[in-house]
Amino acid sequence: MAKAKKRAARRKKAAAGSVGLNAAETGTIDLSSVRGLTEAVERDGGTVLGSYRDPFGATPVLVVALPIERVEPTPYQRDPSDAHIKKLMSVIEKVGRFLDPLVLIRQDDAYWTPNGNHRLQAMRKLGARSIIGLLVPDPEIAFKILALNTEKAHNVKEKSLETIRMARALAARKEGKEEDFAFEFEQAQFLTLGAAYEQRKSLSGGAYTSVLRRIDVFQEEPMPKALKERERRGNKVLALDDAVGKIVEALKAKGLTSPYLKPFVVARINHIRFSKATEFDFDEVIDKMTASARKFKVDKIRQEDVAKAGGGPPPDED
Repeated sequence: MAKAKKRAARRKKAAAGSVGLNAAETGTIDLSSVRGLTEAVERDGGTVLGSYRDPFGATPVLVVALPIERVEPTPYQRDPSDAHIKKLMSVIEKVGRFLDPLVLIRQDDAYWTPNGNHRLQAMRKLGARSIIGLLVPDPEIAFKILALNTEKAHNVKEKSLETIRMARALAARKEGKEEDFAFEFEQAQFLTLGAAYEQRKSLSGGAYTSVLRRIDVFQEEPMPKALKERERRGNKVLALDDAVGKIVEALKAKGLTSPYLKPFVVARINHIRFSKATEFDFDEVIDKMTASARKFKVDKIRQEDVAKAGGGPPPDED
């Protein structure tokens, strides 16, 4: 019966070439729908280079050149990586071209890029005067673009911090409930880990992801109230991490060595690890794990126990 339901829920495969606009249709755009945005670009010292309709959703997009000083990253995305910026600078210089336009929205008389901060910073450091972008009329795309962001793969820390920053921006606007933004946030545990990372940048969030993925769900609460709950849950994760950290230090003092000591300890105290249940109480699970960590018998652990465990998720904070 379950298998039948699973088969029924499978997504139907679209026939090749059956969705969206054909090539000619992408060029047929009603410019009156974006006239206000076009005028704003020109007032801001930019130039509209062209326009088209998106081939999938048929929504209008402007191709624009803007003074680079008018473009900023959204305030809730990841912190830029210096190494990645330097790599992009090198590539742009070698090619002699900037061939990857930013996605842009106009926000508060400025322009935000929700997915191009590294490219933007690279061009700034190279001394560029202007930058090319795809200007989307719908500002809400800034909250959805994280799910499409493939410029540089997120690690757990980056994704969690980016997600909690977005939650804070939405809470300030007092729009909707947390569960309304499930697409934008992707997974509930990123919010809890994000609140924890804000307080402890050195947190090894990857060690707790497998547990949190099973016990953390999106809340049916307005964003400001949901954010307070995320902060509370983040504090509980930090308390658990304190207890786990003491065990790791004791194991190291005993002479045990492995880059995966923390995931090993978390796995040992994870009482739902082999449970087939699908619903859990967040506080009950975290409290029980914390209690188990405080009673952990370090003297019973041997190096071969760690080796047999095969490690776990690699460190993700670099």
